[in-house]
Amino acid sequence: MRVISEEKNVSSERQAPMLTGSEILVEALRKEQVEVIFGYPGGAVLPLYDALYDCGIRHVLARHEQGAIHAAEGYARVTGKPGVVIATSGPGATNLVTGLADAMLDSLPIVAITGQVARSVIGSDAFQETSIIGISTPITKHNYQVQHASELPAVLKEAFHIANTGRKGPVLVDIPKDVAGEKALFIYEDAPQLPGYQPTVVPHAMQIRKVLGLLEAAKRPVILAGAGVLHAGASGELRQFAERFGIPVVHTLLGLGGFPADHPLFLGMGGMHGSKAANTALYETDLLLNFGARFDDRLTGNLKHFAPAATVVHVDIDPAEIGKNVPTDVPVVGDVKEALTMLLATQMAAPDIASWRQQLLDIKAQTPFWFVQEGSLVKPQRLISEIARLTNGQSTIVTDVGQHQMWAAQFYPFTEPNHWVTSGGLGTMGFGLPAAIGAQIAEPTRQVVAIVGDAGFQMTLQELAVVAELALPLKIVVVNNGALGMVRQWQELFYQERYSSSLLQWQPDFLKLAAAYDIPAVQIREDGELTAKLDAFLAASGPGLLECLVAPMENVYPMIAPGDGLHQMVGVKP
Repeated sequence: MRVISEEKNVSSERQAPMLTGSEILVEALRKEQVEVIFGYPGGAVLPLYDALYDCGIRHVLARHEQGAIHAAEGYARVTGKPGVVIATSGPGATNLVTGLADAMLDSLPIVAITGQVARSVIGSDAFQETSIIGISTPITKHNYQVQHASELPAVLKEAFHIANTGRKGPVLVDIPKDVAGEKALFIYEDAPQLPGYQPTVVPHAMQIRKVLGLLEAAKRPVILAGAGVLHAGASGELRQFAERFGIPVVHTLLGLGGFPADHPLFLGMGGMHGSKAANTALYETDLLLNFGARFDDRLTGNLKHFAPAATVVHVDIDPAEIGKNVPTDVPVVGDVKEALTMLLATQMAAPDIASWRQQLLDIKAQTPFWFVQEGSLVKPQRLISEIARLTNGQSTIVTDVGQHQMWAAQFYPFTEPNHWVTSGGLGTMGFGLPAAIGAQIAEPTRQVVAIVGDAGFQMTLQELAVVAELALPLKIVVVNNGALGMVRQWQELFYQERYSSSLLQWQPDFLKLAAAYDIPAVQIREDGELTAKLDAFLAASGPGLLECLVAPMENVYPMIAPGDGLHQMVGVKP
């Protein structure tokens, strides 16, 4: 076998072209079927950009590197394929840091290519030199600094493989400028050689049998479905499993869309701003079946009061997440789709849980998300509800972070997977607009609506230039409450209404701002004009911006205060 392998390698080398590092990068991107790159050029990546000039791969010029990587995240979230971003050394690379951390926490496949100063001056504080490897190590799944052009084919193959397998995440490849100009043979293997990286995909059959045994005896089971369901492409299997055994389903914030919101078994989102039915299920369950959720603090509340009577089953492809926050009785390491397929293969009858199911459905019917429409001001909840009604719940919704994000999660019914793009773990303000650009580029024929706050929008609004330049049919809804809404809400509730630096006393004219980018814009000031203007806005062709002035002191309810448990919700519908 060794002789055959060596003969194959010799034959490959004889046929392999001699290319520069930059040309190797382009050929590797072609091999990985990369369709679009988001980036921003600079000195250390000039050789790379020269190779990109006429290579045929689409490049989207962001107006800031943070915008580029958030766009790559939006693209990855919608397609499931790695988002690719390129930035130069020094400030270009450091401007990617927030996006890398965001992708790491939300398990998004990103391949980030950064330029670096020449090898001969690394460590000398050369112009635009920064140790992006040292900076990014805690916030990437893996990273590389390439020392020779001959390493590039294997490194790039590994980078794409690691980013998009197991628990997905960002991988950074740092390429010194002289390596980009150095020549080497281009031999691109079909599979990476990574004996130390072998994620468990198929769960152990014994653990699946344990889960089935617990389910057979359960009286109050509930499914908690996280983003792992979406990453695994397991929405269909989740629905089959829930329907076959009659088990109610709770979603995490990032899991929304993995199970249809209009399904009779759907209880809503759980956690700090989740539904009463969902949180009651999580609190009172005797068997918690976690499929691909990481038990973050915004979901669990006070851990002393989280599922106190439950036997916990945790299915996750990342073994490090199992038992990290919530003690787990039955760990199941593997891909969620594989686990659900194995569970569905059983002939076991559904447990008798009709009374439990009806109890939760009654709570759901009695305590929906709610608001009071009063006066002429637009209530933000009604704005989201009207967007949902007018789009028939079929648009891709991308949000920034804050109150509007929670209202979108509560009032927009996601019935299909991969129609919901938001920043969960890191809670990154400024995420919304560029991520929506990436989502729109990924799905050019699907309507994408970016719902952003007036504060977060101003963090990355320079990306309006990309919307205008590419004539993207993106609909941008600015929910303007004149404040850092969630900060203001917490100051009201927990800091004696001391609004320290949370009220935006001065705002730009958003309509004039849109006009500067040649983007049609409209403003809504009163509830009476909401439906007509919103309908016309969503129906118009091309890009558009809508500013909606909403009730400035509206809070997100229901809510679980910091330190409280899921059973201690306030603001539930009376």
